Amino acid sequence: MDGSLLLLGVKGTELSPEEAALFRKLQPAGFILFTRNISTPEQVRKLTDDLRGLSYDDPILGIDQEGGRVTRTAGIAPACPSAAAFAEKPDPEQIARAGEATAELLRMLGLNLNFAPVLDLDHFPGTQNALRQRCWGRDPQDVIDRAGMWNRWTRKRGMLSCGKHFPACGRAMSDPHEDLPFSHATKEEMMREDVIPYTALMPELDAVMLAHVMFPEIDSEFPASLSKRIVTGWLRDQLGFDKHLVMTDDLDMGAIVNRYGRGEDVKLAIAAGNDLAMICHRTETAETAAKAIAELPLGIRDDARARVESFRKKLSPPTHFTQGNWDAVCAKIQAIRDTIPEPEAGDDRSAVTRY
Repeated sequence: MDGSLLLLGVKGTELSPEEAALFRKLQPAGFILFTRNISTPEQVRKLTDDLRGLSYDDPILGIDQEGGRVTRTAGIAPACPSAAAFAEKPDPEQIARAGEATAELLRMLGLNLNFAPVLDLDHFPGTQNALRQRCWGRDPQDVIDRAGMWNRWTRKRGMLSCGKHFPACGRAMSDPHEDLPFSHATKEEMMREDVIPYTALMPELDAVMLAHVMFPEIDSEFPASLSKRIVTGWLRDQLGFDKHLVMTDDLDMGAIVNRYGRGEDVKLAIAAGNDLAMICHRTETAETAAKAIAELPLGIRDDARARVESFRKKLSPPTHFTQGNWDAVCAKIQAIRDTIPEPEAGDDRSAVTRY
């Protein structure tokens, strides 16, 4: 078995003995937390400390903390404004403060990677494609300016970042949480618009997440997340992201799970050039996934492990948690919220909000 190229979800607010035994056995590269894992700040910190205690190497401990409706800590702390709110009222100083406060809050919880910023262009505002209220704008330069400012300040405070969802989830007309979207955009079209934020921010991105979207003009057989043409041929070889950590979005989304079996999906993902395959919900299938990855050629796995190890060296340790520190960062976030109002009520129809 080879669990070292897996990033796994956690079932609840604490580890069961069976779950702890599974993680200790598989030694995944890391873990991702969702709303289901969060009840109090102290509980989250204990959970991340426990996950560290199970791991031989310092684990990646990630979360989706974009602001707005994609704020996993909304039950225990104020949510920073969404990217859409900042697009409506682009205030560079407040964007910087939001990135800074996000990092400070997450590090107190013991986390070290935020799966943000979203770099998708808002091609279809209002469409239920999972991105409503999550995009920094429609124009590539606006996305570079706004997401870049946020990203810069979150990294200055020791939180690693992940640009998503390459190459262009913003061109999807449906929600990949439910089924596989298709886009007939060509590589040339996406190079002129969608890819520009990635290339412009490349030196300041620690990782890249692939979209579960089918682009048949580029690869008629596999979605972007499982496509060697897109992950290796385009992102790594053509655009130069050969040293970055690259990962799939959640392989338990309908876009993938409705079409591929567990085992086949992770083998395709790693063979395509991803370093990590993400399994957020059906973690009971993680052993099957680890056995499938072990069937891949050693050279492919070694290359991915080398990038994971390089990434691991950049992880920051958690900061000291006290109630006073927690209250201070919550007050900072609330002050930003008071300055940057949400342009519309939160839209929680997509599974991305309910995760």
